Amino acid sequence: MHAMQYTITLPADYDMQIIRRRVASRGHLLDAFEGLGLKAYGIRERGVDGSPVNQYAPFYLWADPEAMNRFLLGDGFRGVVGDFGRPVVRHWQGLFHRPGPAAGALPRAFTRRTETLGEGTDPATAVADAVAEHEELATADGVHSTALGLDPRHWELVHVTLWADAAPERAGDRFQVLHLSAPGTARLRPGRQW
Repeated sequence: MHAMQYTITLPADYDMQIIRRRVASRGHLLDAFEGLGLKAYGIRERGVDGSPVNQYAPFYLWADPEAMNRFLLGDGFRGVVGDFGRPVVRHWQGLFHRPGPAAGALPRAFTRRTETLGEGTDPATAVADAVAEHEELATADGVHSTALGLDPRHWELVHVTLWADAAPERAGDRFQVLHLSAPGTARLRPGRQW
């Protein structure tokens, strides 16, 4: 499993209906994309749920790294680049994934929290603690699914949870989910990924 996200920050006065229409007309194009576990088409709106910015920020869990490469070098991402310029694409090695009690529902939100592991932090201990946190979170009411990833270049963990309803404030940056493409969730192995 591989996690990926790019964020496109838009002007403060940007009409976010443009993004809503974009997702409504194009979101279905990845509903059967081979190798994609799931894509949550996320947005943040300035002044909503504590967001200081307008952003289009889809989050992906890939079942196959080859599929991620095929997407980044194919027409889908070419469309993003043509409309918004080429964004930085952040990616993390998948460490953990688990469906929650609301896995059968369409998620309405997701949260993302990043955590940098300091110089004196033992990565194995930090990851074990984070996995235990996600194991517990995966049993909480309203959780569609939860995932943990690691960027070993920057020693950064990413915690992402999809929620059936509104996301809790304490959970990190909150994104509204406009559409979910989930052709390969069954291929996202649950539990630890090592």
